Parts: sequence; structure tokens; C-alpha cells
Amino acid sequence: MVLAFAFSVAVQYNDPDPVQWMLIYGSAAVASGLFAAGRGRWQLAAAVGVVALVWAATILPRVLATPPEVSLFAQFEMHDIHVEEEREMLGLGIVAGWMAVIAISDLIARRRLRAASR
Repeated sequence: MVLAFAFSVAVQYNDPDPVQWMLIYGSAAVASGLFAAGRGRWQLAAAVGVVALVWAATILPRVLATPPEVSLFAQFEMHDIHVEEEREMLGLGIVAGWMAVIAISDLIARRRLRAASR
């Protein structure tokens, strides 16, 4: 996932609003890298995940107000704003979901360590 998020950062350069997307994907890459290296903390993953969820919640009303897009992945380019927002929701969902996996895994590991040391 570190590589997937890093790639996501790299392809944002031509986005109309690249900075915030680079920040969220970059934060997810950093959190994933730290977790993979055994130096991550659940708090960082949880914070990135919460930001992604809140951001997704701001897009959700517009996505729900439009008819479902059957051709969401039929074309590489964005042919309208609805497809872009649906893909943004998907990206934020992936970030939030993976951050939840990291945070929960870290919490479980820490509880097992505490239990083993007692």
C-alpha cells in the first residue's frame, strides 16, 4: 500500500486541486511505511483515516444526488464532474479503510504485548 499511495501522490500533479490530494495520499503512504517498518502508531493512522472519512462525507451528498455512473471505470479520462467525485470517494474510502486496518492492527498488537508482559 505504500507504493500504491506513493503512486497516487505522483499522478495528482495534473489534478485541478493537487495539493490536498497529494497530502492525503502522502499521509497515507507515510503512515503505511511507518507501520511496515514497525514504527507506526495507531494514532497517526486513525487521524489520516478520520480526515479521509470527513472529506468523503463532504462529497457524499453530491455523489448521492447524481444518478449512478455505470461507466465509472470505462474510460481513463474524466468525462464529467460526477465521475471525478465518485472516483474521489473511492480513493478516500481506500485511504480510510487501509488506515482502519493499520490502526486496529496496531492496537491489537499493543494489547497483546501488554498482556504478554504481565
